[in-house]
Amino acid sequence: MPSEYIIEMLHITKVFPGIIANDDITLQLRRGEIHALLGENGAGKSTLMSVLFGLYQPEGGEIRKNGEKVRIDDPNDATALGIGMVHQHFKLVDVFTVFDNIILGAETVGKMGFIKKKEARKKIEELSERYGLRVDLDAKVEDITVGMQQRVEILKMLYRDNEILIFDEPTAVLTPQEIDELMAMMKEFAAEGKSILFISHKLNEIMAVSDRVSVLRKGKYIGTVNTKDTNPQELSNMMVGRPVQLQVSKTPAKPGDVVLKVEDMSVASHIHKRNAVDHVSFEVRQGEIVCIAGIDGNGQTELIYGLSGLDKCTGKITLLGHDITKASIKARGEYMSHIPEDRHKHGLVLDFTLEQNMVLQSFQDPRFQQGGFIKPEAVRSYSEGLIEKFDVRSGQGPITRARSMSGGNQQKAIIARELDRDKPLIVAVQPTRGLDVGAIEFIHSQLVKERDEGKAILLVSLELEEVMSLSDRILVMYEGEIVGEFLQGQVTAEELGLYMAGAKRQGKEAK
Repeated sequence: MPSEYIIEMLHITKVFPGIIANDDITLQLRRGEIHALLGENGAGKSTLMSVLFGLYQPEGGEIRKNGEKVRIDDPNDATALGIGMVHQHFKLVDVFTVFDNIILGAETVGKMGFIKKKEARKKIEELSERYGLRVDLDAKVEDITVGMQQRVEILKMLYRDNEILIFDEPTAVLTPQEIDELMAMMKEFAAEGKSILFISHKLNEIMAVSDRVSVLRKGKYIGTVNTKDTNPQELSNMMVGRPVQLQVSKTPAKPGDVVLKVEDMSVASHIHKRNAVDHVSFEVRQGEIVCIAGIDGNGQTELIYGLSGLDKCTGKITLLGHDITKASIKARGEYMSHIPEDRHKHGLVLDFTLEQNMVLQSFQDPRFQQGGFIKPEAVRSYSEGLIEKFDVRSGQGPITRARSMSGGNQQKAIIARELDRDKPLIVAVQPTRGLDVGAIEFIHSQLVKERDEGKAILLVSLELEEVMSLSDRILVMYEGEIVGEFLQGQVTAEELGLYMAGAKRQGKEAK
């Protein structure tokens, strides 16, 4: 009689220096089910899935497929067993095209040794059309947004016809509409007989799509429940070990003087000939959170690049009365903290330690250096304070390599550093991406606290819920233009969605 479970991970233990990432964990995946894996940042979810995909070898335990013990030494073994994985941090080659990334390692070769590109392209185009994952196959990965890169990762897995699908935080950079499409796609996969392991921090997604939920906390297995028998509050309590406030609590904003003034700003696109940001003007004042909302790829990334100096722009940017339009990134950093969209590319030096990353912009400060020499004790003490305040979890504390930390804890490290820099303007792009409910609650409260202390906060978020609950004022971007501006409470999520999709715009008819 065939096993009830297609995959069983029995008593898995995985140890890294200073930390037991997986401590005797058992996880069983039924055939044709969507099984959610829930836990705080650093709970061991991605590590457990990396063991299943062959990226790590466990110190203890075994893996079975269809009741038979299997050995997975590397991802090629996993692929041969029909296991595919969409990683939280994308495994893409930046200088290759989207098409080359999708077929990489799974190329179909003809008799003469040439890759059958025509057949591969046809298959990818059919998959992208069928599942609404439209991407430019000829664009280089380094030129496309994080959201587009996520689509490439999903297409990569679909292209390989895998029957066991691991999704590690797959919706972190998708828009609400794209998330709905992905959820429908996952249900379709399960109906076709595929089995899905789905890592997510988003309780509403888990409730909407999963059949069962397994909860991990600090590397240990807490329990498995049927989704229909639980609720978001109960799951968050299991995950964090305490009651979590799921709603943002804040008083109405009291905007003061203008801190940031952007006039007629345009930023050229790296992909097409028209401007990615097209003659945009807005202001951000002391004591308010202004959110730029929009579907990914409508110019938000380029707007922040222009603002922070990562890209050239035209128009005028004034910060506290200083014209910074042509100022260097370092000069702008005197006035602004920046939590970047891509934490690996612009937020951290991955091979540096956590403490080195904590002082990346301030190592020249007299607190941390004297006569050109770094004061290691001061850096260590400062980092330990931030690690404790922001609950940044890592195996070896301040000397942990940033690369070895979980995505959520990397994000918390960046937020800790940037908020502590105490600048009048905070630019926060997707600040809670990949964070669990406990961490999101804390980060939201920190941003509200900064606002109440008179900081100007420019937030870019693809999370409608975050936009609606955290913003004092909302600017909607569509195709590089601001098409709507609303105070909190002036607009419903549904109407905001219409502006984001270009179906409505203030002042003009929608295109």
